[in-house]
Amino acid sequence: MTLIEPIGRLPRSTIAAGFIPREAEDDIARLLFRPMIPADREIMILAGFDAYARLASFQRIAGEAADRCVITPQCWHRLLGGRIVAVQMAHNHPSGIARPSAADLQCTREAAQFLRLVGIDLKDHLIFVESGHFSFRNALRI
Repeated sequence: MTLIEPIGRLPRSTIAAGFIPREAEDDIARLLFRPMIPADREIMILAGFDAYARLASFQRIAGEAADRCVITPQCWHRLLGGRIVAVQMAHNHPSGIARPSAADLQCTREAAQFLRLVGIDLKDHLIFVESGHFSFRNALRI
């Protein structure tokens, strides 16, 4: 399933539908992403999965500032060097607000377009806060 591109701003009902409380997080969110994300600065994680849904590549990108991460071409090259068929993105909001920003929407849209061009599915983009996380896939399912 390729993530549907978000267009413009997400409606408030979509944002509420996309929030998953910490106690309901799946294993990938709880065991893979959450332990890698600090509370004091923004971090982006890109996880690549092979055709058997096994973790095949992993990139952790430190933010340039407290509130901004940039995915460089080198990061994509390292991530996609293997036999990746799907990517899941995750980052945090140290502010504690799980609502996607305009930059989050743009980043997700651009990543989905780029990955689609090279035949890879963007499975989801998660935004972590202390109380849980926002899932673009869950939000766009309604």
